[in-house]
Amino acid sequence: MIEGRTIYVITAREFKKFVRERTRLLSTIARPAIWLFLVGGGLSRIVPLKGDITYMQFFFPGIIAMTILFSSIFSAISIIWDKEFGYMKEILVAPVSRTSIVIGKALSGTIISTIQAFIVLMLFPLVGLKIGLLQILMAVGVSAMIAFSISSIGILIATFYESFESFSIIMNFIVMPMFFLSGAMYPVKQLPKVFGMIAKINPLTYGVDALKNVLLPTETTAMASDFPLSVDLLVIVLVSVVFLFLSTESFKRRV
Repeated sequence: MIEGRTIYVITAREFKKFVRERTRLLSTIARPAIWLFLVGGGLSRIVPLKGDITYMQFFFPGIIAMTILFSSIFSAISIIWDKEFGYMKEILVAPVSRTSIVIGKALSGTIISTIQAFIVLMLFPLVGLKIGLLQILMAVGVSAMIAFSISSIGILIATFYESFESFSIIMNFIVMPMFFLSGAMYPVKQLPKVFGMIAKINPLTYGVDALKNVLLPTETTAMASDFPLSVDLLVIVLVSVVFLFLSTESFKRRV
């Protein structure tokens, strides 16, 4: 009972902070729109695609995944904030387990990221996609799974740092390579062999691919995606379990 309330309180606190930060809500639309229409518009003339799918349609699932990536992994900054301003000490002296704290942080990142992903998903008519209600529900579910796995990764990294500056620097060395080598901007099959191997061990690759399997037309999915949906979902679940465990153990030792 206490553990459940702990998870609820931590999740509700982070959600309230998100709602109150209007600039954060604005960036939910601004960053994806810039990448989709400016970067995607430019690359549409460079990256060749087979079939009837346009590059903007191919790029759209990657933009949703990018939104989840930035939101989920940077949601872990709240851990460093709580360390610096003493809130984390108040949580740690309470008779609650470290596991419930980690789960609460991961769930808060998941909920916030999924909301942002849904907002971006609603831009689908602008890229010429026709998506039914079932596809929207499936995309939201997949987005939540991706968000939970990436949030767990962010929490693990945050346990090693005490300041915003050091965390932000290391994040830039992780976030952008994860995005560029995820198949979001170009098919993994077209990458050079070395980069293709790196992409296959990148958790975000399977998240992007799962969204392609769900959102893109059936007749073009085989050309646009790199793995079956079942493989994508299995990898996402395994990454979530592994990093949730590692985050909990690191949290116990370092926080």
